[in-house]
Amino acid sequence: MADDTIELARALIARPSLTPDDAGCQDLLAQRLERLGFALERTRSGSVDNLWARRGTSGPLLCFAGHTDVVPPGPAEQWDSAPFTPAIRDGMLYGRGSADMKTSLAAFVTAIEEFLERHPRPRGSIALLITSDEEGAAVDGTVRVVETLKARGEQPDYCIVGEPTCSARLGDTIKNGRRGSLSGTLTVKGVQGHIAYPHLAKNPIHLAAPAIAELAATVWDRGNRHFPPTTWQISNIRGGTGATNVIPGHMEILFNFRFSTASTAESLQEQVRAVLDRHGLQYDLQWELSGKPYLTPEGELVEAMRRAIRSVTGMEAELSTSGGTSDGRFIADICPQVVEFGPLNATIHKLNECVAVADIEPLRAIYRQALENLLL
Repeated sequence: MADDTIELARALIARPSLTPDDAGCQDLLAQRLERLGFALERTRSGSVDNLWARRGTSGPLLCFAGHTDVVPPGPAEQWDSAPFTPAIRDGMLYGRGSADMKTSLAAFVTAIEEFLERHPRPRGSIALLITSDEEGAAVDGTVRVVETLKARGEQPDYCIVGEPTCSARLGDTIKNGRRGSLSGTLTVKGVQGHIAYPHLAKNPIHLAAPAIAELAATVWDRGNRHFPPTTWQISNIRGGTGATNVIPGHMEILFNFRFSTASTAESLQEQVRAVLDRHGLQYDLQWELSGKPYLTPEGELVEAMRRAIRSVTGMEAELSTSGGTSDGRFIADICPQVVEFGPLNATIHKLNECVAVADIEPLRAIYRQALENLLL
């Protein structure tokens, strides 16, 4: 099974599935799942390919979730081997998507194959939710499948997302939640004028500066046992005509909250408006909520994963909610227990992305044992 997982991972890596192009990855997965008796539901939304595959009709339903799309590799000449030509050297499997997250996808499939070979009639059902829209806009992928499942009342009981979660050793970290992401576009209005006659103009940058300072210093919440405090960061400031002698008529600020369950999107929006209003600014403010925070408390799924990891690696996995967003935020809308577990994340999105060959068999074994812990 170890060699089979490596070969399937290599076949997936060899397909240049730059988001949102699936590049035939889901075809490879679908062929193997169909042989196992999975019913396949393939949909296309815009330029995004989605796959929902399910075996069984009874509960509980355990879903494995992941994505076939990858980020651009960057300058190919700076890789030690071609990014879409999988290569094994010095005990590592190299290629774009090797860690994020094509090795996990391969391990999902081979773990299910071995599980069903050992246990042809398990209780409950197994599903896979695969998209090609996680690394991009994430508007036509998992969220669309979740909408469909929700509309027909088909909801997983457990979900394992194959994101790379481990820090130093395979098995050291399970993600049991993620922070929410709330972005804002703030346009502060002034009056354009000649820089030599400031009394005839209103500089929006000067006007906004005290409010920016207050927003940067604000303690939005204290976080909680599971999450660090909410953070607010400016990503871009734009203003001016490009000339050195013109006071701009407006400025634009792009900012983002990464927020915990100690706050809500609504409470954060109210606090920002209160600061801006207190400073007497004229402004327009547009919001984009790209993900609510989610949290899976310790329970059946967390314990099943910890037992599997302990059995295979001897590691006592820690729970974490660190990092950016993942598609777990969408799945949590219909699934009460969602965790993320996959290989080391040290090289994701970098040049020479890789996974340790020695970690591939244990990863597959952990997924198989999770199936046994939950469906036997």
